[in-house]
Amino acid sequence: MQQPSAILLQNDTPTLSALALNDASIANKKKYEKKLKKWQQRLLHVQQAYYHQNRRAIIVFEGWDAGGKGGAIRRLTERLDPRGFQVHPIGSPEKEEQGKHYLYRFQTRLPAPGKIAIFDRSWYGRVLVERVEAFASKPEWQRAYQEINEFERMLSDDGVRIIKIFLHISPEEQLKRFTERLGNPTKRWKLTEEDIRNRNRWPEYAEAIEQMFEKTSTKTSPWHPIAGNHKWYARLKVLKHIVKTMEKGVDLAPPPVNPDVLIAARQHLGLDV
Repeated sequence: MQQPSAILLQNDTPTLSALALNDASIANKKKYEKKLKKWQQRLLHVQQAYYHQNRRAIIVFEGWDAGGKGGAIRRLTERLDPRGFQVHPIGSPEKEEQGKHYLYRFQTRLPAPGKIAIFDRSWYGRVLVERVEAFASKPEWQRAYQEINEFERMLSDDGVRIIKIFLHISPEEQLKRFTERLGNPTKRWKLTEEDIRNRNRWPEYAEAIEQMFEKTSTKTSPWHPIAGNHKWYARLKVLKHIVKTMEKGVDLAPPPVNPDVLIAARQHLGLDV
């Protein structure tokens, strides 16, 4: 029998079609920057609470090529204490990782107490790119849904907060961003042959994404797709969702001052505290 933490959302399963891609926008730059600063500051307070309470969090980013994962991660981390988080960009397995279970390389990147691990792509590659491009056999990617749910249930039961975000854009927006990258010398490195080839299999990837939501959006680790056609809107939605999810059940009050620090301040600094 499955534990409660692995129960699927069923009727609440997210879908790509439910996102209003063209309606989700923010036109005013000053308004965007003000809200961005607000949520970044709030996230910093959450990070400090996780550090002092030895809590752990994993933030998973998946999405279409050029969907805005990198930009969202930069806004997510730019005001955080760099000692308290690590970003893991995930590509093809390294030589020493090949031949081992696909979850191995993620198990070695799990966060330590008080830390946040951010995955720019993740173990969901098994049921997305590896499925569509036939890097994994059908039995391998089909059983991966259960393996992933058990992996996340183990982490959740051990106190890890897992947040899963999928950035969704339209094919038209993706083409626009591909064109922009090709025309910008500072962004050309972001576009690869693989990105272009993957675009030709959009329907197959869309089917794999929808099934991923259906099979792995659980009550404790649900998927949260975000409309990404408008970058400002998407970045704010990402920050807001992460902050609110990480805050649940967490005491955000600053810890009391260490009495030994107060004594040392009086004795050696001459401070009346």
